[in-house]
Parts: sequence; structure tokens; C-alpha cells
Amino acid sequence: MSKTFTYERDPDADQEPAREASFFDVERRRGRGAATNETGRFEREQREAVHDGWDIHEEAPPFQTEIAAENARTIITRNTSPDVPFDRSINPYRGCEHGCVYCFARPTHAYLGLSPGLDFETKLFVKPNAAELLRRELAKPGYRPAAIGIGTNTDPYQPIEKTHEVMRDVLSVLLETKHPVTIVTKSALIIRDVDILADLARRQLIGVALSVTSLDHRFARRMEPRASTPKLRLKAVETLREAGVPVGVMAAPLIPALNDHEIENILAAARDSGAQWAEFVALRMPLEIKDLFRDWLREHFPDRAARVLRYIREMHGGRDYDPQWGRRLRGEGVYARLMAERFRKARRRYGLDAPRPELRTDLFVKPDKTTAQFELDLS
Repeated sequence: MSKTFTYERDPDADQEPAREASFFDVERRRGRGAATNETGRFEREQREAVHDGWDIHEEAPPFQTEIAAENARTIITRNTSPDVPFDRSINPYRGCEHGCVYCFARPTHAYLGLSPGLDFETKLFVKPNAAELLRRELAKPGYRPAAIGIGTNTDPYQPIEKTHEVMRDVLSVLLETKHPVTIVTKSALIIRDVDILADLARRQLIGVALSVTSLDHRFARRMEPRASTPKLRLKAVETLREAGVPVGVMAAPLIPALNDHEIENILAAARDSGAQWAEFVALRMPLEIKDLFRDWLREHFPDRAARVLRYIREMHGGRDYDPQWGRRLRGEGVYARLMAERFRKARRRYGLDAPRPELRTDLFVKPDKTTAQFELDLS
């Protein structure tokens, strides 16, 4: 069963026609970030759950996490974005059970014929052959090493990593080949691999960042329902630093009038936990994210929804999202400049303005050919 809400036009919030959203019952989506599961944008038919009009009580089962294997053909994804400090990345999983409502990777589920809403956090795909593919791609004659980013799309340490251990296998290959890597995560599960990370650190091959968006566990629970609590993330920072792993904190995303008031407190806590640097990213709302975030905001923070949305548009030239290089991660305008200046001053005050460590590429050794050769595929 679902409930359909119609939002009246608010001149201070939306400059669009009123939108109807079908919210699934709270009990059915408990522990999930999105409130809806609207059909992906590439589908010919749009499906929506509605009340059948009868007063008979119906109990639909809670959304369960479904996991399917994806037989990937390649594992290293290339990019040419000037906004990020790497040109290649690895995503061990598709979808993410953390359920962060703002996740900019949500729209990619539409390419699978699934919803960027609840499907994204409940219908997950694991790449069990990721390490094997990585070893073979690194063995190619023309391959040249450069830092690989992991955690740039979906979180490599989301809950299913506990049993599938794809990330640990990938790290083992990177250690074997002495290949540089950077990791961003919201999960304290990363400390499980501190042995491999410490070995990479001794060779100057690793940089890690824990994403901390709030110190309020109740707020984080609403916005990032299945990610580690803020306390555990900061404890992971401490553990990694004690092991000699270069580690920083990402305040990502900062959302105006929602969590940006915590900038100074987040950076102070990061400093106390041993973080060496700090960076931030402003909220982005491409494609389906704008509606998912609006629905979430109006359900959880109806008293400030209009103000938050107004500031977001001010930061993006009057639009929900500006995809232009150089502006999409920070925004522009008065509010964006104020937020960036506060962050810069707090980072300097707490000694977190050191640059990320330079990673070595000169140690790289190609995998053994006997373990990197493709099997003949007759399919």
C-alpha cells in the first residue's frame, strides 16, 4: 500500500507545477533513504503504487535487499573530468544499501531498467570477478599506472562487502602490483582491511577519506540510514591514522540550511580523530535526485524545505543543478562563497589544510602473466 501526497505550489520553494509523489508506508521502507520508487526515466511505461480504495488493512512486506551477480567485462572506468583528481575508478558494486538520499549515483540504476529510488538501495549487483578483471587489465602491455579512485560512485564498504569481500580482493591485487589507490567511504568496515591498507601506506600508495556529513546520529540516520554512525566513522579515522594510513575527512555533501551549520564542529572532530586534511562538496541534484531529495526533505523537514531549496537554487544559478565543470561541486553565488570561506577558515584553524599525499607510480609491477591471462570465452 502507498500514500499519495500532492504538494501545493510554494513560491519560495519550487518554480515548477505541483508534484504528486506516492510514498510507501513508513514501516515498509524502514531503514531506507528514499520514500518512493518511481519508474526509471528510460522505461516506456510508468508504474505507480496506489491505494485500491478499500478500507481493508493490508500489510505489505518490508523492502528486502536483493543481490544479483554481474558478470562484468571490464572493471576500470575512465573519466576526463577536471573536477576530480583521478582519471580512472573502480566500482565493485552497483547500487548501494547505505541508502543516502542525496547519492548522485542513483540515476545510474535507470540504465538497468530500475528505479533510482528504493530499487537503488534494495536491488544490488555485485561484481565477483572484479579482482580477476583488474589483474588482467593491469597486465595489458599499454597500461600506465595512475591512482585509481574507489568509492567515487557507490560505497565499496557497504554492508554486502562483509560477505562478498570484493573490495578486499581488489585491494590485494593493488598491493600485489604496488598500484596507487584512493578510497572514499562512509563505512567503518574499512578498518577490516587495515592490514592491506597499512602495507600500501608504507609504500606511499594509498590515501583514504571518510565522509562525515553530520555529528548528529539521528540526523545521519534519516539521511544515510544504513551507513556507519558518525562516531564509528571518526573512530575509523583514528584507527587508520594509528596504522600509518594517510586519512582525511570529506564533508560531502554540505546542504545549505540543513547541515552546513556543522562545518566547524565536523572539522574539529576530524582533527581530534587524527585526520590530516579535509575537503567538502556541495549538494548536487542531477536528474531524479531533485525529486527524491524534495520528497525526503518535505517528509522529514517540512518546516525548512522551502528555505533549503531556495538556497540550493541560488547556488546553481536559479536551477536545481548546474552541471558545468568547476561549479557543480561547489556552486556559486553569495551563499556558496560564504560556505566555502567558512570551510577554508575552519580547515586552517584545525590544521586540516594539508594537501592530499602524493602517491607513487614508479613501484608498479605488472601481474604475473600466468595469473592474468583470459580464459577462452566460447559463449
